[in-house]
Amino acid sequence: MPIDAEAIADRRRLRRKLTFWRVIGLLALIAAVVALGYSTSRRFGLNVTDQVARISVSGLITGNQRMADLMERVGNAPNVSGVVISVNSPGGTTTGSEELFRNIRRLAGKKPVVTFVDGTAASGGYITAMATDYIVARETSIVGSIGVLFQYPDVSGLLDRVGVKVEEVKSAPLKAEPSPFKPTSPEARAALALVVGDTYDWFKRLVRERRHMSDAELATVSTGQVFSGHQGVPLKLVDALGSERDAVAWLEREKGVKKNLPIRDWRPRSDRDLSFLVWAAGGADLMGFESLAAMLRRTASGVEAAQLDGLLAVWHPSEK
Repeated sequence: MPIDAEAIADRRRLRRKLTFWRVIGLLALIAAVVALGYSTSRRFGLNVTDQVARISVSGLITGNQRMADLMERVGNAPNVSGVVISVNSPGGTTTGSEELFRNIRRLAGKKPVVTFVDGTAASGGYITAMATDYIVARETSIVGSIGVLFQYPDVSGLLDRVGVKVEEVKSAPLKAEPSPFKPTSPEARAALALVVGDTYDWFKRLVRERRHMSDAELATVSTGQVFSGHQGVPLKLVDALGSERDAVAWLEREKGVKKNLPIRDWRPRSDRDLSFLVWAAGGADLMGFESLAAMLRRTASGVEAAQLDGLLAVWHPSEK
């Protein structure tokens, strides 16, 4: 059966259109990947220019593998000459603060590091600030709040009002204490006080060693209160007042960092940062590039979530 010439022409036109859109799609994907690479390099500090890296610690501090990975990346980056830890945090969990402190100390073994308090470095935030050998703060920054907090609810009165009673069978009197379903016994309160006291002693030892304080100096600052950056200098909580530029100047003056290097933000990877990779993988699948799609998905995988639990080293103003 003869094929109509016009049908043949239609098929050729269709093939040309499909080829055209495939080429456009491939070029768009390449441009997107290049743009993503540029954006990522800017976001995470991944460029070849010698620089001072800025690592920001803000909000509640928790145990976070992403931040640990970031510290390792910065420490291994040959183009990073020094690091500014920019702190603006009221604290968080004691375990998270301890982990962050130790990660910064490991980083300090590879790169010159300085702290800039850009707002608040209280409680666990101050533990973070102490991880470097020099602390610069604004005059009106908040520092201190050296202490430990253990909070738990007591809803036993509410349960009594609604007629609910919680039964329990446990292996020992102090198991699962404190319980929100009944008032805390003197024995349970004493056990909790021992835990809080032990962690508080650890915090104070850290302050004494890192800030080179005498017992009398430590007693003055470890009452749990906060101080301004201006007050913190004579109390040895802060080394100098100034801006981030002053913190970098200390790196240049004391650690031999080259002057006038650009300051680049380095940030932990997150779900939001990597979501574009998932979208690009889907586009690669649609155009038949299975191996590229698999590579993009592998890059975007393995993100963990952080949790807030346990003892807290956190400062929050009283609402009274």
